[in-house]
Amino acid sequence: VQLQASGGGSVQAGGSLRLSCAASGSFLSIDNMSWYRQAPGKQRELVATVAAGDTPKYLNSVNGRFTISFDNAKNSVYLQMNSLKPEDTAVYFCNAYIIPSGSRLSYDYWGQGTQVTVSS
Repeated sequence: VQLQASGGGSVQAGGSLRLSCAASGSFLSIDNMSWYRQAPGKQRELVATVAAGDTPKYLNSVNGRFTISFDNAKNSVYLQMNSLKPEDTAVYFCNAYIIPSGSRLSYDYWGQGTQVTVSS
């Protein structure tokens, strides 16, 4: 199972970016998908998370500006980021709990990071 993230880039404050992350490989189901971020010198933090049929949850500082969505048919999660601020600058990582084929347990998978840079 692999997660492939894309969509990072550089924007000015107030701009928008959309991150995408697709799961591939052999698996039975995806239990949950999330986006984390890590700024230089800081710990990785949970930005947004969504489970099938559940209400998305957000980091307080991005609530109202970011929207996470999960496309079950495409095994993908998206993060629409609007009204970006310089403090949103970080490497963003997608994460998913997935039950691989042949397993009864879900495992924690991470995609490669994608850089988001917001200039003032």
